[in-house]
Amino acid sequence: MPLLAGAGYTPKHSLGMVNAAGLPGVLLMPALPLILYAIVARVGIEEMFLGGALPALLMLGIVLVWGIARRPAAAHQGGRFDARRARAAVFDAKWELSLPLVPIVSLASGLATPVEAAALTAGYAFFITSIVHRDLKLLRDLPRVVAECGLMVGGILLILGVALGLTNYLVDAQLPERLVGWVTQTIDSRIVFLLALNVLLLAAGCVMDIFTAIVVLAPLVTPIGLAYGVHPVHLGVIFLANLALGYLTPPVGMNLFFASYRFNRPVMEVFRAVAPMFFALAIGLLIITYLPWLSTGLVSSAQ
Repeated sequence: MPLLAGAGYTPKHSLGMVNAAGLPGVLLMPALPLILYAIVARVGIEEMFLGGALPALLMLGIVLVWGIARRPAAAHQGGRFDARRARAAVFDAKWELSLPLVPIVSLASGLATPVEAAALTAGYAFFITSIVHRDLKLLRDLPRVVAECGLMVGGILLILGVALGLTNYLVDAQLPERLVGWVTQTIDSRIVFLLALNVLLLAAGCVMDIFTAIVVLAPLVTPIGLAYGVHPVHLGVIFLANLALGYLTPPVGMNLFFASYRFNRPVMEVFRAVAPMFFALAIGLLIITYLPWLSTGLVSSAQ
C-alpha cells in the first residue's frame, strides 16, 4: 500500500490491487491448494502444476492490464527506467527472491515430497531470518514464533480434520454417486453445467476457506465433472480459480474482511474498491472455464 500510494495510486485503486493481485498465485506451483486438490481428487501433482500455469498467466495479465490502465498521470513522469538500480535492488533481495526456488526445485526434481519440500522451505526461511539478516533472535523470538505457528497450524488441523470426517461420511453415504445421477438427469448441457459449477464454487469460496472447501467439495464435484467429460486437470483449475475468486466476492468474501481489518477501512469501502477487479477476474474465469486447452495444453504436450 505505501509503494502504490508513493506511485500516485488512489487508496481505492490500491486496495483493489492489493486484494486481487494474489489470486493468480493459487494456480502457480508450488501453491498448497494445487497440491491438496491433486491429492484429494487423485490427480497427478505435476499435471496440476502444468495445468495451472497458463490460467495463472491469464489472470496475472488481467491484473497487470488493470493496474496499468489505472496508473496515475504522475507515474508517467517518473523518469526513465534505471537498469543499474533495478539490478542492485534484485541483488539486495536475492535471499528473499530465492525462497520460491526451494520448493519448486525440490518438488520438480523429485528429491522431496510436498511435506518434505514444505519443511525445507521453512528451514530456508528460518536460516535467512535468523542467520543472514539476524531479524529473528534465537532465544528471545523463536519460542514466541513457534507458539504462534502452533496455534495457527492447530486451528487449521482442527478445521481440516472435521472437514475430512464430513467428506468420509458423505462418501460412505454414496452421496457423490447420487449427485452424479441427479445432476446428469437435471442438466443436459455441458455448458450449463460449467456455468452452474462456477456459481456453486463462488458461493462456497465466500463462506469456506479454500482448504476446507477442497477437502469437502472436491470428492463430490470430481465424479460429476467426469460424467460430463471435463478433463480432471481442467476441472481442478476451474475449482481452484473459483474458490480463490470467492475470497473477493461481496458481501462475505473473507479477503474483504481481512483487508478491512488490516488497513482499517470500512468494509463497504473495500467492497467498492475490489468490485472492478472482481468483474475483470470473473471474465478471466469464464475464459478458463470455456477454453479447456488453457488448462490441458501443457499437460498434453508433456505427455
